[in-house]
Amino acid sequence: MDDVALLLTISLIFNPELPTLRRTTSNVDDQNYVFVGLQDVVEKLLDELLRAEARPSVISICGRGGLGKTTLARNLYINPNIVNSFHMRAWICAPEKNTVDVLKNIIKSIQSCSKEILDWLERMTERDLEIYLRALLKKRKYLVVVDDLWHTEAWESLEKAFRDGKKGSRVIITTRMKDIAERADEGFVHYLRYLSQEESWDLFCRKQLDVQAMVPKMERLARDMVETCGGLPLTIVVLSGLLSHKRGLDEWKKVKDHLCKNIIEDECTESLKILSLSYNDLSTALKQCFLYFGIFPKGQVVEAENIIWLWMAEGFIPRGEERMEDVAEGFLNELKRRSLVQVVDTFWEKVEVCSVHDLLRYLAIQKALEVNFFDIYDPRNHSISSSCIRHGIHSQEKRYLSLDLSNLKLKSIMFFNLGFRNMSHINFSSVFQHVYVLYMDTIDGTLPDSIGSLYHLKFLRLTGVIHDLPSSIGSLKNLQILCVKCNFKQFCQLPPETADLINLRYLAVPYSEPLNRIRKLTSLQSLKGVSCDQWKDVDPVDLVNLQELSMISITKSYSLNNISNLKNLSTLKLLCYADESFPSLEFLNSCHNLKKLLLEGRIEKLPLFPNSITMLTLVDSKLMEDPMFILGMLPNLRNLCLFRAYQGKEIICSDNSFSQLKFLSLDCLWNLERWNLATSAMPLIKALRIDRCLKLNQILERMKDVEPLPIEEKLNALKLFNHI
Repeated sequence: MDDVALLLTISLIFNPELPTLRRTTSNVDDQNYVFVGLQDVVEKLLDELLRAEARPSVISICGRGGLGKTTLARNLYINPNIVNSFHMRAWICAPEKNTVDVLKNIIKSIQSCSKEILDWLERMTERDLEIYLRALLKKRKYLVVVDDLWHTEAWESLEKAFRDGKKGSRVIITTRMKDIAERADEGFVHYLRYLSQEESWDLFCRKQLDVQAMVPKMERLARDMVETCGGLPLTIVVLSGLLSHKRGLDEWKKVKDHLCKNIIEDECTESLKILSLSYNDLSTALKQCFLYFGIFPKGQVVEAENIIWLWMAEGFIPRGEERMEDVAEGFLNELKRRSLVQVVDTFWEKVEVCSVHDLLRYLAIQKALEVNFFDIYDPRNHSISSSCIRHGIHSQEKRYLSLDLSNLKLKSIMFFNLGFRNMSHINFSSVFQHVYVLYMDTIDGTLPDSIGSLYHLKFLRLTGVIHDLPSSIGSLKNLQILCVKCNFKQFCQLPPETADLINLRYLAVPYSEPLNRIRKLTSLQSLKGVSCDQWKDVDPVDLVNLQELSMISITKSYSLNNISNLKNLSTLKLLCYADESFPSLEFLNSCHNLKKLLLEGRIEKLPLFPNSITMLTLVDSKLMEDPMFILGMLPNLRNLCLFRAYQGKEIICSDNSFSQLKFLSLDCLWNLERWNLATSAMPLIKALRIDRCLKLNQILERMKDVEPLPIEEKLNALKLFNHI
């Protein structure tokens, strides 16, 4: 048996049922990037995707940066007809590196890879990867999107792997390169056009909320500036975001004076002028926050919580009366409003995951180099700026560590997507002694004891297979954020010395042993990953600043009553073990500051909830009695999601119930047949989602005109696990 066949066998042993292909990192556009001028194209490409074919075929979407290639591909990808026709889907953002990386990323997106498989993938040749991917896809109907493909060599290799898929399988490629688009064998190529003047104005107005208040002179000025954008959607929405923060005709004239005509004549430079204008309009703090997105690899999505923590550790967020976390969230929303940051995912009406367009990422890198804000290690030249205090390493970390870094006063070091490796060769005390931020993704093993010498460290994030943390971690007295994400749902062992981290604000670690003396962490604001076994003996009376608690592995035999002693708790997420039931939840009514609540697991009796609740998600509750009577009385409930939460046939929303509800999602209520909604119920409803309620045949007349809930708010098991 050759290596590829053996690897496939091992894969099937570890993954007897290969899961549905899933979307991985993608630079997708948020709802503010309004879908204008492409509606007719969607119908045309849908016909191509759904047409019966004897063999897999390729659809190429080609056009310059900022025209909306990813927007179009994403609208196809999430179209209900596509979701129902292709039960196996994957979204891959093609990396800037090489063909081998593209192949590896697709394989990793197709299946859940064990450590053994990942190690083996790292040793495989390009040819072996082609054969392995081809074997995984054989006789499976799939849709794979390869976003932003640059290299013809990568497509030649992918084409071989995609050749033997099941009838009807499809591949969508987005690319700026005409030769790549046209190389696809028997494929269909669509070249994106620029928006017309009227389409451009329509897109501008959808982003410019005060367009109705424009005086005629301002409208003429705005139309001139929109025409300057040359029909490029990205520059139009960025321009609109910029002008939305300017007041009066004189301010708009100043913007126009900085713009150049004929933006369409140059592929990149002229586009960057409008983007630069929006960047230059930012405050110093917002500039730093925006630039930070450039240090991440191309196409990588960023957790909002993660970027907020990084900004705080770097000192970008000013201290004042308002919580730094709230100020940072405001900064992120401001960048979103200006269309400099795009929303990838939301949860509970907040940005959960975000990204930047690759043109904006290019701008961030260029501006960062101008001011020595950060530099990204170039393994080809084996070089990196010695004047930058922040380094990003996207590959070849061993080569980077072979550089003489001892004399550099580095403030931040961020390793990305490095594959599994041993950390024993890293001497933290000599290389990273001045570091505030250490971001290591992906690692394998145990941190060396020398990690304890990083006295200045405020932010430590580890992703991969981390067996335990050394006791020396207790010496990191300035550490504010400790985040460990273990692959394969493994746990990490925290030493007792973790309780000595007196300045810790965020502890997000799936740890395996009880953390004694947790009550010493009086600065703690968020605790994630704790299981019921670790929590049962905790006296939370001293956790006076704890606002968010996520707990897993709950069983009916445990009491959760001491949670009510957390007087400042505002967000609570509780996840039962397997198919277990919750113990009594009556303590919830004593959590008077609780606003956001997620419960996953069987609930034998729905408790009374505190009136403070604004957002509620119930998953796998398997309730037998209609929950709407109790839930409808909550005076501040604004967002409600029921996911496999109710097994009855009817729900009744009585008069004056759900007085503040704006967002409602009913998902997988398999037995639901009738929904009785009183005329005065849900008077403020704005968005509704009903999915997989197969017996509910008729939507209420009053709800037919309600906006559909954004696709980003769709709840699924993987997302839930990430939220916990």
